[in-house]
Amino acid sequence: MEAIKAIFSRRSIRKFTAESIGDETIEHLLRAGCAAPSAHNEQPWHFIVIRDRAILDEIPRIHPYAQMLKQTPVALAVCADHKLEKDTEADYWVQDCSAATQNILLAAHALGLGACWLGIHPRMKRKEAISKLLNLPEHVSPFCLIALGYPAEKKEPDDRYHPERIHQNQW
Repeated sequence: MEAIKAIFSRRSIRKFTAESIGDETIEHLLRAGCAAPSAHNEQPWHFIVIRDRAILDEIPRIHPYAQMLKQTPVALAVCADHKLEKDTEADYWVQDCSAATQNILLAAHALGLGACWLGIHPRMKRKEAISKLLNLPEHVSPFCLIALGYPAEKKEPDDRYHPERIHQNQW
């Protein structure tokens, strides 16, 4: 799928089939995440591939918008390792992990998968509970989860371009 088509047609998918996703496909998605730009080229991200049904079923108890994880075969946790940051006052890790997440979402769509971005940061209760569930070291912050699977629903592209929100040179 060409990049522009993937950008304009990608939608959040919340219904999935039971079909599993192979390791090669997961690695392809992770490589897409790692190809994202990052501030100072720090690449602070770590990814946790979650296939354990008990963990996938527990997350919706922590995250109210993660109910679809009860039917997904896999989820990815995008995390930031603060030991990899050079500028610890700037929080560029949020931008870096956002870019990695968007790359994964676009790659998933291009590969025929459905995906949904589930925010964790900056909700402290979610961050603490997910950190505990995934046994994260203290210097690692969970940023988001990505629900992944083969889509059991089809959504039409949504034109979100609003010309009234476009400004030239100044507001």
